[in-house]
Amino acid sequence: MHTCYIQIGDHIVFVTTAEQLIIDWLHQHFKVIKADDWDDCLPDIYVRIRNGFGREAESYKVDIHEEDEKVYYEREDYLMEIDHDYRRGLLRVHNELALKHALMAIYSAYIVHYQWGLMIHSSCVAEAGESYLFAGQSGAGKSTVALLSRPRVILSDEATLVRIGEDGVFAYDSPFRSDSSSSFEQACLPLKGIYLLEQSQQIITDIIKPTEAVLRLMDKIFYWAVNPTETVKVLSMCRQLAEQVPSYKLYFQKNDLFWECIS
Repeated sequence: MHTCYIQIGDHIVFVTTAEQLIIDWLHQHFKVIKADDWDDCLPDIYVRIRNGFGREAESYKVDIHEEDEKVYYEREDYLMEIDHDYRRGLLRVHNELALKHALMAIYSAYIVHYQWGLMIHSSCVAEAGESYLFAGQSGAGKSTVALLSRPRVILSDEATLVRIGEDGVFAYDSPFRSDSSSSFEQACLPLKGIYLLEQSQQIITDIIKPTEAVLRLMDKIFYWAVNPTETVKVLSMCRQLAEQVPSYKLYFQKNDLFWECIS
């Protein structure tokens, strides 16, 4: 049996698996805690991972049900069995994509349950000690914004980890990426602004009210509804996010001139 500790956001995940290929994949895509530092690690989440489940997914539809104090998430290419406190889970996966999405699901459920924050379908870029989040419908340009923002540090190009608390809102270096990679050396940064992307021939920003921001952000949160109690937590944190961080519509062309309009 192989083991490793990985860090996601502020949290430590202890992984056990019989598959060396899974350990190798984790080392490629996550911040892995060195073995010399394991004595100082107190895991927040314990995960067992097994290979060989299901088939390649034709759809990303996830079926969820609760039974015997456990929550089950099932997709064509993965099956997760998670304790009700979201701290222990068994993940059966078909391939690397299934493993990535299963880890996203359990981590999103964990941070919602403990009201730490949200995982948002977006890109996020560091600039001058602060961070800026860019969200939009599919094809709006989230990945393009990340690409055009280099050499700035890319905190995410797919799923931004956002901590929401009384001390402020912070974006973290995300391991859940599509086209970019990370050395995981960047500390979390205060989130300065949320930009909702609209392609245009002109580059303009329009501030929007928090109530509108909530409506526009809710469908961009990586969250699979388990029960009404957990969904209320998502809505509450989304409102808190919109009240603490200003949101804008960003009409932009696919070039880096949009940074001139970022406040």
